[in-house]
Amino acid sequence: MIKTSDILDEKEKILRKKSETVTFPLSKKDKKLIEDMLTHLINSQIPEISEKECLRPGMGLSAVQLGVLKRYFVIAHEQDDHTFNKYIIINPKIKTFSEELIYVEDGEGCLSVNREVGGIVPRHARITIEYEDIDGNNKEIRAREELAVAFQHEIDHLNGILFFDHIDPKNPYKDEEKMRMI
Repeated sequence: MIKTSDILDEKEKILRKKSETVTFPLSKKDKKLIEDMLTHLINSQIPEISEKECLRPGMGLSAVQLGVLKRYFVIAHEQDDHTFNKYIIINPKIKTFSEELIYVEDGEGCLSVNREVGGIVPRHARITIEYEDIDGNNKEIRAREELAVAFQHEIDHLNGILFFDHIDPKNPYKDEEKMRMI
């Protein structure tokens, strides 16, 4: 079980390192960590559980945020019927992306960043990524809007990039008119 205190804070230097390619088969330890990461994200998005366990709501989590420098992340994307689409993404590569840029209206957040960060994080509205599943099978997925933002955010983590690195410190809302808000 992952506790909030297990998630590394932005001050930790490991978050700025590039994660290493995963080899297959996955270890039992990695499989257990992936399962725990998904459970944590789902619990964090269910108000009764998140309040009881003092969890900050999160949609995605990368292994590096738990101190594991391996190229994998998970996303638990809540649907309108309160079920979750679960994504286990290993060794991702962005294959294609739209020219259209979007940004999250209320700003992006991160379980490793425990403060408010204002400004626009430009993201592609649609992306296609190639990745491997938990068994090492090659897969491809196309994501749009909120899910595309989450994938890009987590892939950044694997490359040692935090979301606020994309915000212009001198002009946090730069080029706002050139992007669509979601």
